[in-house]
Amino acid sequence: MGQYLIYFLLYFQLSTLSFLSAQPLCHEDERLALLQFKESFIIDKINTSADRCVFPKVDQWKFQGVDCCSWEGVECDHNTGYVISLNLSKSCLHGSINSSSSLFRLVHLEKLNLAFNNFSYSEIPSALGNLSRLTYLNLSYSSFSGQIPFAISKLSKLSTLDLSLNSGVNPSEGLLELKRPDMKSLVQNLTRLTYLDLSLVDVSSPIPSVLANLTSLTSLSCHNCKLFGKFRKMFSIYQTFSSLSSQLKVLSIWMTNFSGEVPASIGNLHSLEFLALSHCKFTGLLPPSLGNLTKITHLGVENNSFRGDVPSFLSNFTNLEFLSLGNNQFHASEIPSSLENLIHLERLDLAQSSFTGCFPTWLTNFTQLRFIDLGFNELQGELPSSIARLKNLQYLDMNSNNLSGVVELNTFLQLQNLEFLSLSNNKLSVLSKTSANASLPKLVKLRLASCNLTIFPDFLRNQEGLQILDLSFNHIHGQIPKWLWEMSRKSLLLINLSHNSLTSFEEPPLVLPWSSLMRIDIGNNMLQGSLPIPPLSTAVYLVSNNSLGGEISPLFCNVTSLQVLDLSDNNLSGMIPQCLANFSNSLAILNLYANNFCGPIPSTWESGNKFPVHQLGS
Repeated sequence: MGQYLIYFLLYFQLSTLSFLSAQPLCHEDERLALLQFKESFIIDKINTSADRCVFPKVDQWKFQGVDCCSWEGVECDHNTGYVISLNLSKSCLHGSINSSSSLFRLVHLEKLNLAFNNFSYSEIPSALGNLSRLTYLNLSYSSFSGQIPFAISKLSKLSTLDLSLNSGVNPSEGLLELKRPDMKSLVQNLTRLTYLDLSLVDVSSPIPSVLANLTSLTSLSCHNCKLFGKFRKMFSIYQTFSSLSSQLKVLSIWMTNFSGEVPASIGNLHSLEFLALSHCKFTGLLPPSLGNLTKITHLGVENNSFRGDVPSFLSNFTNLEFLSLGNNQFHASEIPSSLENLIHLERLDLAQSSFTGCFPTWLTNFTQLRFIDLGFNELQGELPSSIARLKNLQYLDMNSNNLSGVVELNTFLQLQNLEFLSLSNNKLSVLSKTSANASLPKLVKLRLASCNLTIFPDFLRNQEGLQILDLSFNHIHGQIPKWLWEMSRKSLLLINLSHNSLTSFEEPPLVLPWSSLMRIDIGNNMLQGSLPIPPLSTAVYLVSNNSLGGEISPLFCNVTSLQVLDLSDNNLSGMIPQCLANFSNSLAILNLYANNFCGPIPSTWESGNKFPVHQLGS
């Protein structure tokens, strides 16, 4: 019996070795093509944003042997050894790409993912049309620009096409356009598409009727793509295709120019899970047929002109995780109790909706909530201390309501995940005393304007990542403490301490130390002493209506990024630094009114050259 077992094990081992040796190595010409493709880029780990540079896969290739089928991001056919999939997303690639690239020698490719790289605003190469086996193509978020080539329309096997979010310095401004060919020409042959994302592509056309041919589509995203026309027309295209109604799960067309009413036929999309219609030009009522979409988890309709009552059918959406209704024309009333059923909510936006009544205490039972925006309503009464139950909360905006009473800041500091807190412009009295041993959240934005504060909240001295701090229109008096200069030195972008009763600076630094600061407002206080010098990054510097004295330091000449400078109504003296005249290309507003300056006015200002607004004094 033992010898049979030995024979069996020997046979199994030989069979395994034979099978492994039969697995083909990658083809030499494709290995060389991949290496040439790698060498055509800089692997930029330093100057690339974190979301575009997670893992530079091609850097590992030289350590992973001669068989390119084993390389990171590369997949080969098990039978032929040809490269069939290349996934180099978030690989820190930096450089241009064109139709002569060695990439296009990989003619057996079925999947190509180059998303989240930086292709230096080069055009999408027309040679992509030669990769006729492609079923998956993702070129999103990769700094491509120009016209999308007609060649992509030849890829008739595509099931996924993602050309979204190719933007420049302004992330909301797309660089790709789809005009010649237009959207109709691009998709008319792509009848196998299940996923299409053209977000941020400049389409600038009505919705094309050929979309009705995409009967396998499960996801359509075209947000901020300049589609326009009546939304009803889009659905008249779809009505004859029942298969689309049964399969479409994602419809994202926010920030388009669609207008008119939402048709009742939208209720036929029974599989819909994600519906984003926000920031458009929709009017009328939300159709009751929306209540049929019981699978929906995301509903965004904010920033339109919907009217009527907040629909009661929302109570049917028990799977809802995201609800945004803000800035419409719904009838003003209390926040409807029909929302009590939405216990899975993670995000709730009801801002700018004229809601009255009290903060709904049932909302504090929604322990999965991460985001609440109830700003710019007419809510009254006190904020319940039970908000402290919302342990996952990251964002809370109660700005500009009629809330009143005393609220302890410590209630919010128990929320360890909190990053954004705004209680500004209510009738609240915020008590800032916190426990000495409190484990504090890492706030990014804190707005406590008009909160009847009398001292600087002490917990701020431990905040290292604040970007925005607004403590304006309070009753804070005395010195600006020296620990404030140490707070969030690298991250702070905006600080507003205006309209308080501040009198001086405790141990002020020669230059304010916040290296990224863009805006500082310490106006309308009672500050005395020398004028602080802003950081080099400062664009807006407001110190009006104080009692600051002395001369303007020559170090101001280094702050060449200034766009707005208001030093009015102080006791500043001496000559106006001549170097300020050199800021005429960037400085849009200069106010030196009501000081004690002497000497000549810079000649470039007298002639009015390139200086739109200035007020120099009495």
